[in-house]
Amino acid sequence: MTRFLKSLGWAFSGLRQAAASQPNMKIHLAVALLIFIVCVLWLKMPATELAIVCIAVFMVLAAEVFNTAIEAAVDLTTTAKHPLAKAAKDAAAGAVLLTVLNALAVAYLLIWPHLRDQIAR
Repeated sequence: MTRFLKSLGWAFSGLRQAAASQPNMKIHLAVALLIFIVCVLWLKMPATELAIVCIAVFMVLAAEVFNTAIEAAVDLTTTAKHPLAKAAKDAAAGAVLLTVLNALAVAYLLIWPHLRDQIAR
């Protein structure tokens, strides 16, 4: 149990590090909070749709944490500009972009119809 609690502490430390060091992570967290408030409290979305929204949101957050880890590992390896370092960082950023585009598609398909209905009332 002690090892599990230590692992949990390290995981939370990693999340805090990503949030503290990455401006985009702060933006993603703020948007995630706003999305959950809107979807749960205002729109009262069905559980199935809310689960899909949660998956999309947490994919973005996880991708940003992976991106942070890759950037840190590359920076630890070299301070010189190198095409492979750039490729690694760019690929990690591209993964974040893909998850954000997916989340936008989910928002359009699931959240927007509920918002439109609320606005029309």
